[in-house]
Amino acid sequence: MIVTITMNPSIDISYPLETFQLDTVNRLSNVSKTAGGKGLNVTRVLKQLGHEVTASGLLGGYIGEGIKAELAAAGIDQRFAPIAGNTRNCIAILHEGNQTEILESGPVISAEEAEGFLQQLDDLIKQADVLTISGSLPQGLPKDFYVEIIKRCNQANKPAVLDCSGEALKQVLENPYKPYLIKPNREELSDLIGQPMENQASIKAALATELFAGIEWVVVSLGAHGAIAKHHDTFYQVTIPKISVVNPVGSGDSTIAGFAAAIAEKATDEELLKKGNTLGMLNAQEQTTGAVNLANYQKLSQQIQLTKF
Repeated sequence: MIVTITMNPSIDISYPLETFQLDTVNRLSNVSKTAGGKGLNVTRVLKQLGHEVTASGLLGGYIGEGIKAELAAAGIDQRFAPIAGNTRNCIAILHEGNQTEILESGPVISAEEAEGFLQQLDDLIKQADVLTISGSLPQGLPKDFYVEIIKRCNQANKPAVLDCSGEALKQVLENPYKPYLIKPNREELSDLIGQPMENQASIKAALATELFAGIEWVVVSLGAHGAIAKHHDTFYQVTIPKISVVNPVGSGDSTIAGFAAAIAEKATDEELLKKGNTLGMLNAQEQTTGAVNLANYQKLSQQIQLTKF
């Protein structure tokens, strides 16, 4: 079983408008509302792959109940810890080729609620083959909360796949408890190192620093240019084919789903890198976030090139 952790989920609301008029009424009929959060995108893709998956994290209020209902309707097993606050909304206004986002920070989590989640997590870790941890931390949780989660995974000898950025990621890298795989993009890696990542050589040098010691897999996403990956002391350049992109949102989450599935399947390096990157591309070809058309999987996977360097 794969357990996905989303500490700060949301209902993602999309308002498509031909034109956005400021300081007046904007009316529309085509509204999209979906259970959101990076970890829930991972969950949906794993479900489509046929993996046994359980969604976990924090949910509260009527919005939380709506997310539970949507996941239940999709046949997704869920073990969220309850909170008193109302789970957040995140709004995207699509207008004139632009996307304006209004993101709520979400509820403030109490120490008791955090402890309740960790106690529930201990039971899930025992059942899990792999755990994924995705997205931002809600207010109230300490900046090193992911360190505590990874510590518990390490102690149970269960691999954790981490997809976060900023201070939460720095806290993990500076602590002795290590995730099995992380997936920063080029910009996030630059922020961590404090200098631009301009080419293959600079990325390789960055990944070879002590900051990433003890992490089995580091995969640096390069968008349309593929990825550079480090597994132990072996480096890979991942070159992906050019595709027609419909909606890139959630492609990174789909990639994480592929990596988690490959780890659970005890896949080879080639299989892991191809599965993750293929699913990322498949998501980008769909309008719906966290959706893939597996009929196109083999065709795309065969076009991915891996080169050791």
